[in-house]
Amino acid sequence: MLPVTVQADRIALHELTRASAAELQDGGDGGWEWAPGGPHEGSRFAAGKMLAGMETGRHRTGWGAYVIVRTEDDRAIGGIGFHGPPEDGRVEIGYDLAESVRGRGYATESVRALTAWALAQPDVETVYATTDEDNTASQRVLERAGFRRIGDTPRLIGGREAQHLFERNLVEQNLFEQNRD
Repeated sequence: MLPVTVQADRIALHELTRASAAELQDGGDGGWEWAPGGPHEGSRFAAGKMLAGMETGRHRTGWGAYVIVRTEDDRAIGGIGFHGPPEDGRVEIGYDLAESVRGRGYATESVRALTAWALAQPDVETVYATTDEDNTASQRVLERAGFRRIGDTPRLIGGREAQHLFERNLVEQNLFEQNRD
């Protein structure tokens, strides 16, 4: 299957190919010209996780890592994607941006676009994300993207405890889309 591309107003999300993921994981640019400060280590880590999933047969097209490309100049500005394919109707999302483009709404637009894509798939009812307690910028991104905080979780992520759990489900997605129009 071909990699998935999700279009939004100012950005396009391009799922990594095996070759682009390998190049990112190995310290390269993955085939994109990046905004200053990119790619972020989170994008490189996600590329490696995607490659590992490909090697074990766990990866499914659409449910991997994506590069966020600003359409006005075709520069890669960050990464977004899933922590794996859906399980029991739920899928986890993560994202990062190059520091030079933060604070301009690109993360919110990316989260909205990939969440809408995920919730349109037949095997997904809920998209969720976790943030560190002190990562208020990421928490605001999720809230602006229509997620709600549903509690805390002690699950370890990258050696740190993930403090806050956010989610958005099909009912919330439909209400969010109705209120945007």
